[in-house]
Amino acid sequence: MPLKNKEAQTAELKSQPEAPLRALYKKTFGAEPEGFEPLKADGSARRLFRLTGGKRTVIGVFGPDKLENRAFLEFSRHFRAQKLPVPEIYGEDAPQGVYLEEDLGNTTLFEFLSAERGAEIPPQVLGAYKKVLDWLPKFQSQVKAGLDLKFCYPRAAFDRQSIMWDLNYFKYYFLKLAKIPFNEAKLEDDFARFADFLLEAPSDYFLYRDFQSRNIMLRNGEPWFIDYQGGRRGAAQYDVASLLYDGKADLPPETRVELCKYYQEASGQDAAGFMKYYPAFVYVRIMQAMGAYGLRGFYERKTHFLASVPYAVRNLEWLLRNSELEVKTPELTACFKRIAASSYLRQFGQTRLGLTVRIMSFSYKNGVPLDDRGHGGGFIFDCRALPNPGRYAEYAQLTGRDKPVAEFLKKEPEVEKFLAGVFSITGQSVENYQTRNFTSLSVAFGCTGGRHRSVYCAEALAAHLKLKYGARVEVTHRENWGAAK
Repeated sequence: MPLKNKEAQTAELKSQPEAPLRALYKKTFGAEPEGFEPLKADGSARRLFRLTGGKRTVIGVFGPDKLENRAFLEFSRHFRAQKLPVPEIYGEDAPQGVYLEEDLGNTTLFEFLSAERGAEIPPQVLGAYKKVLDWLPKFQSQVKAGLDLKFCYPRAAFDRQSIMWDLNYFKYYFLKLAKIPFNEAKLEDDFARFADFLLEAPSDYFLYRDFQSRNIMLRNGEPWFIDYQGGRRGAAQYDVASLLYDGKADLPPETRVELCKYYQEASGQDAAGFMKYYPAFVYVRIMQAMGAYGLRGFYERKTHFLASVPYAVRNLEWLLRNSELEVKTPELTACFKRIAASSYLRQFGQTRLGLTVRIMSFSYKNGVPLDDRGHGGGFIFDCRALPNPGRYAEYAQLTGRDKPVAEFLKKEPEVEKFLAGVFSITGQSVENYQTRNFTSLSVAFGCTGGRHRSVYCAEALAAHLKLKYGARVEVTHRENWGAAK
């Protein structure tokens, strides 16, 4: 076996951070560390260790990128001077790429969320998120508080170059590797328009860049913040999107809406101005994350990164249904729809996303409902062959949600037979979709006026699916015969 040359030996020594970290610990605290424990690595090239001695524990960091190290250290000093909850820096050896920082414990916001959550987000977790969002505007205001942006790395602002890096990261490492078809010329045109729109948003804020649940520590119930070395000037919406659409944190949509409103109030943001750009920043943050999943998972074969893909798919699906971009990006939107419709991308890991069945009643007089933001699948059942209570004066002004109408229809054999068929065929899809990580099934019931039979059948199916499958159900009566559940 040939001997390693001197250059290779030097490179290998530099990649072993234990000796320089031990030396820095001794120089800083006057004694050798008694313990040296490697910590779980994240997706970056940095390596973390816990050094102990007596009653003291500190975190030792080896970072091969000297400019990234400098950004973290300079930002940390500034934030500490501004009394923001970030780790104290005890010592550094810049040539060796190592530094020592305060040990904030082992509990991240993500771990706290995972340990405490049940079917709903409990109050203590919601409270922790609100504390985090109380601090976010204080970080964002640091551009105006004199933060020296010359230390930002690799860019001083989330500018056009940064945006295009993220968009192309998504294109090359996710779309191409996941085999999502697209027209490259049209997609590039959409990227240009999308970047123009993002750059319209007010951007005189410190953009933390990776403001997500694994980069927030909880110590004695209070949040502390780490991993802001990629920070730069940018728009306020980006970090809110990073936190609330953090894939594996898997916050329910209603929780995201509540926390987004809470942030707007805590920060004094104008709601209309903030929300004009917010969905676009949610999309660009999800695209950046999907690019990372593709690079680490598809390209580098670190398959555990792919476990986050189903969450990103569901987030895109929800956005397509519930938000409207103010900039037109037809090819990019088509890519999102192809991702949302992919069975393959939902199968990674042991993820169980949960199925939502969206049930609607409607009147044929006003046309059949279109699913232009979803998969275009599901069922439409025609109730016009069923007995019609609307023909009787005593029921005419009531709806299928009213007890007299429900009792009338429940006694009709034809209705019982019809619903038995509906329950059977929709149940088959529910069972299949739950095993395949599908998150959405649409079912619509139509009748002449959309008031009696369709409403009753929609409510009956919702009750059946909740009872038998424990499915999440959303019911909408398009003609407004009763409020949505």
